[in-house]
This record gives sequence, structure tokens and C-alpha cells, in this order.
Amino acid sequence: MYKKQIAVSVAIVAVMGYLYYLPVKGLIKPKEAKSDKTTVLNSRKAVATVTVDMVSEPAKAAIGAALAAKINDLEGQLKTASGADADKLQLQLAKQWDDDNQPAPAAFYYQALARKNNKAEDWLNAGGRFNDAYKLTQDTLLQPAFVSNAAEAFQNALKLQPESLAGKTGLGVAYVNGAGAPMQGIALLLEVVKKDPNNWSANLNLGMFAMKSGQFEKAVARFKTLLAQKTELEPEFYLAESYKQLGMKKEAIEAYQKCKSMVPDQAFVQRIDDDINELKK
Repeated sequence: MYKKQIAVSVAIVAVMGYLYYLPVKGLIKPKEAKSDKTTVLNSRKAVATVTVDMVSEPAKAAIGAALAAKINDLEGQLKTASGADADKLQLQLAKQWDDDNQPAPAAFYYQALARKNNKAEDWLNAGGRFNDAYKLTQDTLLQPAFVSNAAEAFQNALKLQPESLAGKTGLGVAYVNGAGAPMQGIALLLEVVKKDPNNWSANLNLGMFAMKSGQFEKAVARFKTLLAQKTELEPEFYLAESYKQLGMKKEAIEAYQKCKSMVPDQAFVQRIDDDINELKK
């Protein structure tokens, strides 16, 4: 549990860069959201260039030698496996990377299974991990590959399960992140919450995209919808950030204090304390 909490806190710090420093074309200035053939070509080139080996090496460094040894063993077995044995090992690798909180390599293994067997579950798993990987990197080579692969995965999942809310949510996120028309992505997310008002992923992403476009009142409403269901660090942290941007200092401090109680990572706690002290001035 401790390991998972630390992973969540690290992820949130990384995602703040995603929220505030990565442009989301079309959300803030829809008139400027024009087709960019150069961007599309670069995206296709990146997809072809980025491989599971490329993302696995830094992931191994992040998880340490002991956990990496398990991965190396499975990779060695996969090199000589075929058929059902290869499928089994790819699934084991995907799940092991999931356990190690490394979505990028997990995504490629789920993708390999999906392309081979064309099962909706594998496509959904691949797409979800690619979207997560996109959030956690600011590498400009990896980003277009992750988002394009995410869109492909969710599009294929929806061919098999046209009414899948997970598929529509994931595709909406991928579109907003750059794989398609951003407002089309928002429309997909809104379609999901119309059918399922409490949908966790759709509300979370709509809240995050509202923050990106400066619509902090809407963001607050989304995060409060989530927190009414269950208390979790991610929406609580974004709620605090939204309150801060709205100048609602008392509410922001209360939300930040709740965040501190949810994770034992001292670096994260210090970051929160700095925000609280700034609000108290």
C-alpha cells in the first residue's frame, strides 16, 4: 500500500506539468485548432520509432535491480517463446509492469496481445496505459507515440464494443491530448457523463481539462462529484489547485490539508506545506 501511495504522489507531481505546461490545442482558442500535416507526420514517425525496449530501459532503472531482474527473466523467456506461450509471457510482462507502476512498457505488451488476438479487453488495457504514460512524461518524442497508440487502441476497442464507456472515455482523452480534434474528445467525455454522471475517469479528465482551459469553477464541480463518491488523493489535490486559482484560500487550504493526510511521502508533504504557507500570506 505504501508503494502505491508513493507512486500516486509522484504521478500527481508529474501530471501538474501536464496540466500547466503542455498546450492542449483547441481548448483555449478553438479557432486556432487547425489541421497540422507536419504534426501528423511527426506523430506517425514517432509511433514507428518508439518501441517497448526504448521505454523498458528507463523503467527498469526506476524500479531498481531486484524488480528489474524479474522483468529480465520474463523477457528472456519471451525471446524463444511462440504461440500461446508467447501470449502468456506478454500478459505476465504487462501485469508485472502494472505492479511496478510503469504504464509505458505495460502498454506495449497489452498492445501486442491486442494486435494478435483482437480482444476488447486487451485494447482497453493498452489504451489506458498509453494515456497514463502520456501524462507521466514530458519527452516530446514519446508523447505523440503514446497518444497515437492510445487512440488506435480505443478506436479498435469501440469497433468490438461500440457502447463501451471506458472506450469512449479513453478515446476522448487521447483526442484532447493531440490524437484528434480536442472538442470532439470533450464531446465524447460529456457523452459518457450524460449516460453515467458519476463516471470516475470521465469526470476526472473533464476536471483536468477544465483546469487547462482556465474554467476552474467547472473543474471544482467535477472534482467534488468524484470526492462525493470516495476520498482520493488525485481529485483532492486538483480541487485544492482549482480553489487556489479561484482565490478561495480557505477552501484551498482545507483541501491541501486533506492531501497531506493521504500520503506519507515527505517531499510531497513539503510541496503542500509551501502552497499552504503561500496562501496564508
